[in-house]
Amino acid sequence: MKNRSGFGWLQFIIGIILIVLGIFTFANPSTALTGFVVVYGIIAVVMGVADIVLYVRAERYTGFGPIVSLVSGILSVMSGVMLLIYPGAGKLVLSLLFPIWFIAHCISRLSQLHIIRIMAGNAMYYFTLVVNIIGLTLGFMMLFQPIVTLLSAIYIVGFYLILLGIDGIVMAFSGIGSRR
Repeated sequence: MKNRSGFGWLQFIIGIILIVLGIFTFANPSTALTGFVVVYGIIAVVMGVADIVLYVRAERYTGFGPIVSLVSGILSVMSGVMLLIYPGAGKLVLSLLFPIWFIAHCISRLSQLHIIRIMAGNAMYYFTLVVNIIGLTLGFMMLFQPIVTLLSAIYIVGFYLILLGIDGIVMAFSGIGSRR
């Protein structure tokens, strides 16, 4: 019989990567766009795989939430692969890909709120709720105002990535990332 810890390593690693990426965004705004296309492609693939893993683990316990996780996971992986294969195209469609990624990921997390409340408690529930409502707002703002995306993407993305990273780390310590 294996003794498993309550620590979610995948969530923790994703959280650390997102925080580092957010700090890098603020520290190097002039050179960030070129490197970000590839790095965000990698992050999108990793987050997509994490959503798909969540779907596989939670499939038998819930209804609608895991299906949204699967769809958003597949979309994240597809977006990430596209960014990795065609980084030039990633620069051209920045004003469309980031909002769609933000919106898909936030909808996925919001659909999992009932699980988060049960497994991690009310504080994590409200934190995740607020972070993902902010993400949805930013996503729709960037989707409907592409010029906003182009002019302020570095700061919006940097801030939100740090919030997502904190969310991932808090989830890792709450035990929600581990198998029970």
